[in-house]
Amino acid sequence: MKVNTQIFPFKINHRPIIFNIGLWLFSFFLLVIFFAKDGIKSIDILYSVSFLITLIIPQLINFYVLIPAVLKKEKYAIYLILFIVLTFLFSQLNLFFFQNLIDYIFPNYYFISYHTNEEIFIIFFVYLVLTTFVKLTEEWIFFNKHKNDILSQEKQLIQEKLHSLRSQINPHFLFNSLNTIYAMALDNDKNITKSIVQLSDILRYVIYDTNTKKVKISKEIELIENYLSFQKSRLNNESFKITFEKNILNPNFEIYPMLLLPLIENAFKHGLSKSLNGFLSIKIEQDNTEFNFRIENSFEKNQIDKKGVGLENIQKNLDIIYPNNHSFIIESNKNTFIVKLKILQNAIN
Repeated sequence: MKVNTQIFPFKINHRPIIFNIGLWLFSFFLLVIFFAKDGIKSIDILYSVSFLITLIIPQLINFYVLIPAVLKKEKYAIYLILFIVLTFLFSQLNLFFFQNLIDYIFPNYYFISYHTNEEIFIIFFVYLVLTTFVKLTEEWIFFNKHKNDILSQEKQLIQEKLHSLRSQINPHFLFNSLNTIYAMALDNDKNITKSIVQLSDILRYVIYDTNTKKVKISKEIELIENYLSFQKSRLNNESFKITFEKNILNPNFEIYPMLLLPLIENAFKHGLSKSLNGFLSIKIEQDNTEFNFRIENSFEKNQIDKKGVGLENIQKNLDIIYPNNHSFIIESNKNTFIVKLKILQNAIN
């Protein structure tokens, strides 16, 4: 598997000055303990400060040149070579500094080095290796924090987008339902009382039960049954053939709310209401691997809502809540319109 070439793709606000100062203070403390032989004296402090300065320069080169320009681009062999060269070069500069320059800088002190060339190289190598791990760990921590912040923001945006899509669906359904009640009232339809109760149950579900991420399929089925009964009362046409087939393995499994009703509403709006002898067939299946919803209805050619609010919102919702785990197929055949929705089980869990 190919590793991401950009290990830390985000700009991380981690206050590098504070980080480096803290690292240097801790390093200075360790150096004083390491170099002091018989208790900590002023000369030990001066020696440790001078030694630390020769360490800081290669450390900064490693942090802000080699790591971002070489290591993070996965040029590991080149990084290792440059790392060793950097270590050797500055370990030699350290020796030169303490053998030839430090006595001129601090003439009142006499400095003696107890370490060989090889030991100085090892000190530099160990220090640069340890600080490299510290740097990568620090960036990893802040990278993950930054990534979590971005995921949290994206989640909030998704929830806001889903809420916006729902707000488009719910008024759409409400206006259609009120128009239905109004038409029944004008015709003095005797089923108007029953229809009002059904509409009340539907609206109660739409308003209160859909304010969750997922709902049980049994709730969605109950909503569909209420809606079908409501529409049968409105149409009051025995020539319409409406079938609803259910084959649910687990009635407690959950899906995104108000996902199916817009499809059925679309079928009534552009199918049955446009035909004298229309039909509507709905089939829901759920097993251990996937959830399937299929709706087929009659329609008059060029009347179906292929680009309307309902179908577009369904597709947008699916893209957000079931990305790459669903299929949404729209087909038309003569005077028949078919919509097939499939959601994979691993996306539902």
